Amino acid sequence: MTEKQSMHIDPYEKNWIRLSIGLLVVFALAVTIAGFAMGIQVPSPEARVDPRTVADEGPWAEPGLRELAPGKYEAYVLAQTWQFTPREMTIPAGSEVTFYITSKDVQHGFKLQNTNINVMVIPGQVSKLSVKIDEPGRYDYICTEFCGLGHAAMFGTLIVE
Repeated sequence: MTEKQSMHIDPYEKNWIRLSIGLLVVFALAVTIAGFAMGIQVPSPEARVDPRTVADEGPWAEPGLRELAPGKYEAYVLAQTWQFTPREMTIPAGSEVTFYITSKDVQHGFKLQNTNINVMVIPGQVSKLSVKIDEPGRYDYICTEFCGLGHAAMFGTLIVE
């Protein structure tokens, strides 16, 4: 094959290749912007626990809010059929809360309304997400995974004063 007999790519196919590469670039930019500029977090397992004994030991024996420093809190939340423990927590406006969430029975979801906190709650796995809330108000947290007949009653509230 001589130089003049180079491989020919149909113009229609070239356009699809260009479009595909362009979409990959757009997706990569969207993920980068969401992760760094907008603070969107990809939840990952923080730790492993035994779902059969998680409520008997460690911070989940008495789940709830712990103040680490002024304006900095940790919230340990235990999901179980059909409730979150604790049901209500209160923090001052402008505080940062790190949620540690686990389940002792089945898969649940945890969504803190009007924030970017939304995570699957899997038995035996501790999920960790942080959020800073400046606006006072009620921020309900709900179960986003169907977990049985009482699923609709599975909610709690974070009150920001």
